[in-house]
Amino acid sequence: MHELSVAQCVVDEACKAAAKEGAARVTKLWLRIGALAGIVEEALRFCFDVAAEGTACQGAALEIERVDLSVMCENCRQPRTLAERFLFVCPECGSPTPEILAGQELELVSLEITADAAADS
Repeated sequence: MHELSVAQCVVDEACKAAAKEGAARVTKLWLRIGALAGIVEEALRFCFDVAAEGTACQGAALEIERVDLSVMCENCRQPRTLAERFLFVCPECGSPTPEILAGQELELVSLEITADAAADS
């Protein structure tokens, strides 16, 4: 389960950022996860709680924005959202669409922090 290593990296980065700002706690984290990132959201949420235990992120809320797979159709010259992750053809004209515009993201976008170590999430 690679979600545990992803969760650990997210917690580590969030804790570093909070410490840099002089914050005692991270109360909320926002992630963007693309359809091609290979992340199972429920597994990541579980692993996040495990990875955050005993850190400045313990008890923090995890907000996840899912990013659809978007490609550029060279034939239509338009961006297209694909419903299937592994079928890279334009849903309008059926042409191959190898140029990925979005959907590979795995980003820690933002943090909500507090100076109070005992603050509720």
